[in-house]
Amino acid sequence: MTSVLGRVSAGLGWTGPLDLVLRTEADVQAACGIMQVHGRRSGAPALLPVDYCATVGRQLLKTGVSAVHFARLRGLQLSTVSTSVAEAALLTVSQYLAAASAGGTPGEPGAGPPFVSAEGTSFELEALDAEVWIRFWAALNVPPAAIHDGWAPFARRFATATCALPAELRQATARRSFAALAAIAALTGMSLVTVQTRPLTGIPAYTIIPGVGRQRATAPTAGTAPLAGIRVLESTRRVQGPFAGHLVRLLGAEVVRIESPGGDPARAEPPRSDGISARFHALNHGKQRVEIDLDTPAGRMDLLGLARTADVFLHDWAPGRAVDRGLDFRDFARAAPGLIYSSASYWGTECGAQPPPGADFAVQAHSGFPAPTLLTVVDLFGGLVHAHGIVEALAHRETTGRGQVVESSLLSAAAHLNAVLRPVEGPPEVPVCTDLNDLVHDPRFAPCLIRDRCVTVASPWHFS
Repeated sequence: MTSVLGRVSAGLGWTGPLDLVLRTEADVQAACGIMQVHGRRSGAPALLPVDYCATVGRQLLKTGVSAVHFARLRGLQLSTVSTSVAEAALLTVSQYLAAASAGGTPGEPGAGPPFVSAEGTSFELEALDAEVWIRFWAALNVPPAAIHDGWAPFARRFATATCALPAELRQATARRSFAALAAIAALTGMSLVTVQTRPLTGIPAYTIIPGVGRQRATAPTAGTAPLAGIRVLESTRRVQGPFAGHLVRLLGAEVVRIESPGGDPARAEPPRSDGISARFHALNHGKQRVEIDLDTPAGRMDLLGLARTADVFLHDWAPGRAVDRGLDFRDFARAAPGLIYSSASYWGTECGAQPPPGADFAVQAHSGFPAPTLLTVVDLFGGLVHAHGIVEALAHRETTGRGQVVESSLLSAAAHLNAVLRPVEGPPEVPVCTDLNDLVHDPRFAPCLIRDRCVTVASPWHFS
């Protein structure tokens, strides 16, 4: 597909620079590892039955077009942008490729949640620490050995796309009513989310609100990176927020991660390559790092001081955390007029002021995502639409001189996905990747892969 949008020539193909012949969504999923990762829960590659890769490709192209418009507002002479569905697919499995190249192996096949109550209600669980997990299952009289054996695969399902749980866990929920399970979850701190069968739609992927202050964007540097000269401060964890920061870095921005003293614990998660987590490296390589204790007055002042030299502040803090810290958009506006204040949450405002803890799989359940998977599809798409919001906000600032506030959530990303995804038609006509290690060593994929500590994925955008 090629079109001209506001004098920007934009092209979306199937293969991009790969030395492959791919003609359909199913072909891309087969060749680029999507089927391999999605099928881990069943023990064999499986087609994700929606056109997720093509949808990511279309969103990448929209973001690239916005980046070109912004660059041209700043005087950078760009006129074309292109990407491909295959590059979108590789970006989607980038964490899994990095882990495979660092010697990581998936867990045992296993579907994991959702669980089912006595009357047949399906639901997802989310526990962010082991103590919550232990309290919930102990209240259901599950044997301690099964509770212990279930925690590791449950906690690592984001990394492995598998979740082989002891049978005793499913048996325990099947003996209780949903009302009883919900009451126990509330008492023990477990997040319990009903699986919805009607897909949620109608929520904007992101919103941009005019802020305060007047400041022009930093002048661009030479080259073809549309965000060159833009400085982003990022205080995030997990996937959605770091992925948004990763994408704006691939567009040319300088990104500085704000981490607690001692660094983000995710840096140590296995598998590691040269002492750093491969999955963490896939989302954060190329970013600078500054350690600041944001729970202290001095640390908060340090952050506001850094903001005076930045264009964007990106965070994914829990609801109310920014206000409690004295670091909401008003505080930044006073310290750094014209800053883009960017918030990527899990639930947005759709679930009230105190939404339940949860991430990708809980949001999939609540949103009625039509193709449940242990591939972190919502986290990744959430980071992508948030990056698009940041680029659009920078363009608004360039034309108005005013700072902007960008807000998005995993739930808004899921709602947007639900509205635009289409069923996949037909099986793949190319060989199916059954081992990501084979992919990372296949010379046909070399133009899209970078070998730095472990294998990472190159920028999916091509500008001129």
